[in-house]
Amino acid sequence: MSAPDVYLRSVGSALPGERIDNAMLARRFGQNRLWEQWVAMFVGTSSRYLSVDLDTAEVRFSLADLGETAARAALSRAGITAQDVDVVVLGTATPDQLMPATVNLIADRLGVNNVPTYQMQSGCTGALQALDVARQLIVSGRHRTVLVMGGDVCAKHFDLSVEFGDRSPGEQINALLFGDGAGAAVLSAEPGPGNQAVVRDLFVRFTGLGRPPGQTVEWFGLADRGDDRPGAFEDYKAIERGVPVLAVEILDELLDRTGWAKDELDVVFPPQLSGRMTQTIVKEMGLAPATREVSCVAQTGNNGNALPFLQLEQGVHELAPGSRSVLVAVESSKWIKAGLALEVLYPKG
Repeated sequence: MSAPDVYLRSVGSALPGERIDNAMLARRFGQNRLWEQWVAMFVGTSSRYLSVDLDTAEVRFSLADLGETAARAALSRAGITAQDVDVVVLGTATPDQLMPATVNLIADRLGVNNVPTYQMQSGCTGALQALDVARQLIVSGRHRTVLVMGGDVCAKHFDLSVEFGDRSPGEQINALLFGDGAGAAVLSAEPGPGNQAVVRDLFVRFTGLGRPPGQTVEWFGLADRGDDRPGAFEDYKAIERGVPVLAVEILDELLDRTGWAKDELDVVFPPQLSGRMTQTIVKEMGLAPATREVSCVAQTGNNGNALPFLQLEQGVHELAPGSRSVLVAVESSKWIKAGLALEVLYPKG
């Protein structure tokens, strides 16, 4: 007996504040026009959205704020209410607090109660880890409708009092790459209105045995608050070498598991590190000319676990019946591979 279909009913997202382009960053950090051009050329990210005000250092949005907005959008588009939700799952690397869990704060705001809630602690594959948990709960027959969220807010890791030029390269790159945001999706055992996107495959796999972390994000408590370790550090060269290779491996595995040919793919949602890195990854994937790539990182910044939802929101509702798409995600802090395959069914009758 085959497993029941799991439908992607809807997707929603939320970005904080105004768009911050490279010129605004250059002015804030005391950099010149050449620096701005260097960011555009070598990083390839033209803008991002931040939950912290660059001028005042005031934190204006929390992950709970953004998650609630994204969740309400996803529920509305799915044509359901919070009372129809059986489970809530959140994937994030940057919860608002260690306790209470941010997923529970969002559930409370939405009016969800007396249902299981789960929070996945992970980098850029956390969104797919959350989707995988949701899918398995639906396939088991225990639950029928799951609200899945993913997002990251880096405000607590921004120290605007430190001169930008005094930071190490590993710290500087974080200020250029990252942004904030949240996304949400409704997975269900029942189809909704419009196109019926079905999850054909979804896997998540730790692949970091013996590999040094590509990124480290600290969480300081009272005992080590005065520690001089940087709050976040990135080995961008290791990521630059490793992610394209892993992305190709994920794509090949998805094709093998689904039995699809590469030239049968209508849309690919590639990993979103930066504008430049995404271009490199797509080139390594060797996609067919007719395959459409859906990326957003150059405009939104790398907002971690929000990115898969932002990509899906851009592309999935435009997919025609019979179309096939895959989403590839890589978590480089301790190396996790994740992939999602979607197929849009033809309307019944």
